[in-house]
Amino acid sequence: MSNQEKEVLIQKIDQALNDVRPHLAVDGGNVEVVDVTEQNVVKIKWLGACQTCSMTAMTMKAGLEQAIKAKLPQIEGVLAVNGLNA
Repeated sequence: MSNQEKEVLIQKIDQALNDVRPHLAVDGGNVEVVDVTEQNVVKIKWLGACQTCSMTAMTMKAGLEQAIKAKLPQIEGVLAVNGLNA
């Protein structure tokens, strides 16, 4: 995947995450897209209260991954680069 293709994909992932962000913000958290691997795995960074929240594993699968895959089915998974489940 070219750098330009990756940038476009990251923008689309970021837009998909906008559906989840208000729920994270209620508890003082957020999420940032860091990278997408050649295997279509999204790397995210937890921000704010999400960095130390014990519910991040559930939020990852039931929230972030589901929201992303609903709009971008080619995505294989989501991994955190920080936080309790990194």
